[in-house]
Amino acid sequence: MPDPTLPRPTDAELEILTVLWRRGPSTVREVFESFGDTKTTGYTTVLKLMQIMADKGLVVRDESERAHRYEAAHAEEDMQRRLVGDLLQKAFDGSAKKLVLQALSTERASAEELSEIRRMLDELDGGER
Repeated sequence: MPDPTLPRPTDAELEILTVLWRRGPSTVREVFESFGDTKTTGYTTVLKLMQIMADKGLVVRDESERAHRYEAAHAEEDMQRRLVGDLLQKAFDGSAKKLVLQALSTERASAEELSEIRRMLDELDGGER
């Protein structure tokens, strides 16, 4: 069950969190530059978003240096669990079966991913087939 107290990020905030999960603690400049030419968002917009994220508890700000460093306040897996839990309830009426079937029919899973899914199902089923 996802943690209901975990803040829900917007799409833009989730993009910033993804950068922080990949890079680790980073300055606003480092996050901004990681977007490269793929984003049209300006530096001041990224700064403002990260300040809002700190207020919401999505990131932690280290103010000990001149250039403040930000890091994700929650593990990527915890946030994914929260977002999937929300999606499961809102779009699939709580049905994990519907969610999984839709996910697998929408995006082709690799042989490796299917093998991992089978392994996980076996574990959930107590190893019985």
